[in-house]
Amino acid sequence: MAPLSLPVGRRYLVSFDPKRVPHTFADVLIIGGGIAGIQAALAIDPALDVVVVTKDALVQSNSTYAQGGIAGVLDPLDDFASHAADTIAAGKGLCDPSVVEDIVRDAPDRIHELIRYGAQFDEVDGRIALTQEGGHARRRIVHALGDATGREVMRAMIEAVRSRPSVQIWEKTFTIDLLTHEDRCCGSLVWNPHHGKTFVWAKQTILATGGAGCLYRETTNPEIATGDGHAFAFRAGAELRDMEFMQFHPTVLYIAGSSRHLISEAVRGEGAYLRDSHGVRFMEEYDPAGELAPRDIVSRAITHRMEQTRHPCVYLDLSHLDPGLVHERFPHIAAVCREFGLDITTDRIPVRPGAHYMIGGLTIDSQGRTTLPGLWAAGEVTSSGLHGSNRLASNSLLEGLVFGRRAGQQAGQLAADEPDSFRIIPIASEQPETVPREDDLDLRDLSNSLRSLMWRSVGIRRDGADLESAASQVDFWEKYVLRREFAGPEGWELQNLLLVARTVIAAARAREESRGVHYRSDFPETNGELAHHIPLQGESRAT
Repeated sequence: MAPLSLPVGRRYLVSFDPKRVPHTFADVLIIGGGIAGIQAALAIDPALDVVVVTKDALVQSNSTYAQGGIAGVLDPLDDFASHAADTIAAGKGLCDPSVVEDIVRDAPDRIHELIRYGAQFDEVDGRIALTQEGGHARRRIVHALGDATGREVMRAMIEAVRSRPSVQIWEKTFTIDLLTHEDRCCGSLVWNPHHGKTFVWAKQTILATGGAGCLYRETTNPEIATGDGHAFAFRAGAELRDMEFMQFHPTVLYIAGSSRHLISEAVRGEGAYLRDSHGVRFMEEYDPAGELAPRDIVSRAITHRMEQTRHPCVYLDLSHLDPGLVHERFPHIAAVCREFGLDITTDRIPVRPGAHYMIGGLTIDSQGRTTLPGLWAAGEVTSSGLHGSNRLASNSLLEGLVFGRRAGQQAGQLAADEPDSFRIIPIASEQPETVPREDDLDLRDLSNSLRSLMWRSVGIRRDGADLESAASQVDFWEKYVLRREFAGPEGWELQNLLLVARTVIAAARAREESRGVHYRSDFPETNGELAHHIPLQGESRAT
């Protein structure tokens, strides 16, 4: 399928003069400090100079907040074919079977690699404990600290990468744009409040910036998940695909006035029930698998039940489970709920869906190579062919580990083969025609308005009229937001969110069917003729 063409606006968000900006050089530049980025850094030969740039502290990433675990075949009674079949079934016709097979076979090695880094997974009788989650036929999810797997995995990986003298870590540094010359990525322009703008020139660049959950009012993602990597890669000329597929997690703690906390899939995996506001257990009315149905089905079922009962949430019920098991498996969730006076062993937990995982992203091959030469990518910022139109639970950290390692190895090998002939390329940025004052816009209000629009019109249930209205509204906001040149991350994040929103809306309008996490109420059936990816290409690749 030919890519949909979308205008990208200005090639670079800010104007710059290479003669007036500091420069630094690296063999490999990694943008993003989650599981995929750190895995890439650990896979690169220590003889090479590596710079890891992360927009917040290294511990702030979706990877750190991951609760459930990592899927992998470790049980002798399990097999790769079953894990692959579950992944493909969840993906509803858009998974690449060869990619799925490759990754599930790599899973045990990657899990044991984490153990070598120092990660300590939960055990039972001296063996790694396994749990089950929605969409999986068997118990194959490894977990740590009960329900804080991401925190333990990232602790071990961060300790490992900090021990490498060849890796520089630049925290609280915002990547504004990728630098390109003659249709090749050659580094990035970054900013931090202490040094301002800096050019980072690199032989090879790896993108591992994570997702875009902050496009939506209700999300499990931290505030940093603003789709920056999707946006600046698109401006640089890289192809995106599958942007219509935002996965909504069915169970997000819903308490007015609190931040939205994820309630792990593993809670239902251990036997929790979903009940509506009348106490009725309802999931078997929507799917024979009940609470263990794939996430897209559970999210739509909850939304439908909320509408039927005219109640803002449904409830997770763990009261029938052994209290000791509940506290052992879910200490973090128990602590969060306790802050609001809820005892998860006796009280029902109010939940509703929230944006969780961006399935769409940069098109990559089996090694993590993007369509833009010199640029590699791994993790949630990509579309690898693993997830199809609906990600299977606990395959996300696995994907970051596998592709982070491959991208690091491949980019490192190419960088090692290139001579150290670094040079400053005279890249020029276009000057904006007008630069209105940035203080005449309420950026937080604009961001909140965009997130509310996306939740209403481009959320769990969509239709053509709402998508058309959303596209018009985003176009209107872009006309006056993109004209401005902002001096800090809040403005750049808004500009990135608007561009990513436009790609999501365009792809959702083009897919006139329902498939996986993309549900069109005006096209409720799956159309076999649309069993392909929808690629997106920016109109301008000027450098």
